[in-house]
Amino acid sequence: QLQLVESGGGLVQPGGSLRLSCAASGFTMDYYSIGWFRQAPGKEHEGVSCISSRGDSTVYSGPVKGRFTISRDNAKNTVYLQLNRLKPEDTAVYYCVRKCTPSLTEFDYRGQGTQVTVSS
Repeated sequence: QLQLVESGGGLVQPGGSLRLSCAASGFTMDYYSIGWFRQAPGKEHEGVSCISSRGDSTVYSGPVKGRFTISRDNAKNTVYLQLNRLKPEDTAVYYCVRKCTPSLTEFDYRGQGTQVTVSS
């Protein structure tokens, strides 16, 4: 059974950091790009970042570029998203997605999400 399970969300103050993890199972993660989308209350979901199947190419959305870092460990079937210098506007449910594209507009499967709240 295909699964993407996110963890690592929580409440953090502005300027703080979090590290999200996405554990993949039920498919060969090495064959797929993996990424992150997010959805804030009352807003459409937006692409945040995507990493290629071998980890040699990454893309970021404008609002997070320079603050977030995506990485993957195919041996552990896990993808990570390091969130630094967090802002209140980063508050959202963060979803791990499979088969993302460089345009950060498409994917074919997503996990259940993990809540990130940035507030003082």
